[in-house]
Amino acid sequence: MIVLGIESSCDETAAAVVQDGHILRSNVVATSLDLHAVYGGVVPEIAARSHIESIIPVITQALEQAACDWQDIDAIAVTYGGGLGGSLLIGVLTARTLAITKGKPLYAVNHVEGHVYANFLTDTTLEGYVLPAKQPEFPMLALAVSGKHSELILFRNHFDYQLLGETCDDAVGEAFDKVAKMIGLPYPGGPNVSKKAAEGNQHAFMFPKAKMAGKYDFSFSGLKTAVLRTAQLQIGEDHTFPSIGLPERLNEAQKADIAASFECSAIETLVDKTLLAYEEFKPRSVVIAGGVAANQELRRQLADRLPLPIAYTDPKLCTDNGAMIATLGCFKANLDPKKVADPYLLDIVSNLSM
Repeated sequence: MIVLGIESSCDETAAAVVQDGHILRSNVVATSLDLHAVYGGVVPEIAARSHIESIIPVITQALEQAACDWQDIDAIAVTYGGGLGGSLLIGVLTARTLAITKGKPLYAVNHVEGHVYANFLTDTTLEGYVLPAKQPEFPMLALAVSGKHSELILFRNHFDYQLLGETCDDAVGEAFDKVAKMIGLPYPGGPNVSKKAAEGNQHAFMFPKAKMAGKYDFSFSGLKTAVLRTAQLQIGEDHTFPSIGLPERLNEAQKADIAASFECSAIETLVDKTLLAYEEFKPRSVVIAGGVAANQELRRQLADRLPLPIAYTDPKLCTDNGAMIATLGCFKANLDPKKVADPYLLDIVSNLSM
């Protein structure tokens, strides 16, 4: 089973070819990040225009990299939600058109579920990838963390899962972006906060961890506010001082300590909940998924605190990519082939959740 996966939910235009749900044959990503960086975040209209320009060349390159032509492709998988409406529309319309003109079955993929399935890739001849030695076993606990998602999900089997908890306000990746802006670090916030944190002291400030009514729910808005108040105090100002004025008043040591203390608290919140779920459900494997899954502090804390070995996928497969969509597409085509999408009717669902 060879599947072409197409992903266009945000600012990356991506396509990949995956074989049998575990062999990565190609992975091509065109990002418009540089176009959004000057605005401090993704601009939906710019992202959609970039997808229009990039999607056919990216798909063509993915097929070439995999040494495939269309007769080798057994199915097409595409992200249909959640994400930015204009961005999703480009990917879905392209996939629908290709499914019709090439005569291929089409499978609609949930973006977050796709992130989880990046962990099922174990083999590739592509250079620069470090993949797990084996696929996760069920029951499987998944921590999905990104700029839009912070979710704990228990998978009993393929397509049989339960959402245990999610964020009630900011996603953890969004909190990273907002803290980065407060202390004057460039977009995207996650990797830049982590880079700055490496220069600081994790214990310089004791930031709070939210206590939620939902056992496995998350909240990061209070942590974000605590960072703001701390930064204001560090420059001798009260709560009325605007956050936009903080970067020029904070020195580099203060920025590093704030970044390190924030990252430590945010990651501990994620790991605490993951351990709590592990103790209750006793899964056979634990995986992390989404852009924040590339965070080295998260990987370190989980490896130190989990009582079972944990294998991480390559950081390049944590951010948005077509490989995760193609992988899940392989399992859909093999295990649930009747769930094929109608290429004449498939629509986007921007607010799709698990």
